[in-house]
Amino acid sequence: MAPRKAKDCKDMDEVRAEIDRIDQALVDLIGERFTFVDRAWQFKQSPAEARVPWRIQQVIDRVRARAEDQGLPPELAEALWRQMIGWFIQYEEEKLRQQTEEKE
Repeated sequence: MAPRKAKDCKDMDEVRAEIDRIDQALVDLIGERFTFVDRAWQFKQSPAEARVPWRIQQVIDRVRARAEDQGLPPELAEALWRQMIGWFIQYEEEKLRQQTEEKE
């Protein structure tokens, strides 16, 4: 079945089905993003390289701009991305610490 627009949903079952479809797509996209994060740490030399403030700000600025273009509150998008970025940074730092310990 083709995706519906919100305005075309006739009842809560249709709304919920579309939300479920979108949730699945979001998880798939975040999973794809994770594969690149998982690759990125392999190019870094130390846990300190996992946290790059200028890059974090660059990503946030792009996400906020995209949110505004889509009619999404930019504060919501920023909050979601900061949470996700924070988790990914912790993941990279841990992987880099493990790598350092294995070399010692």
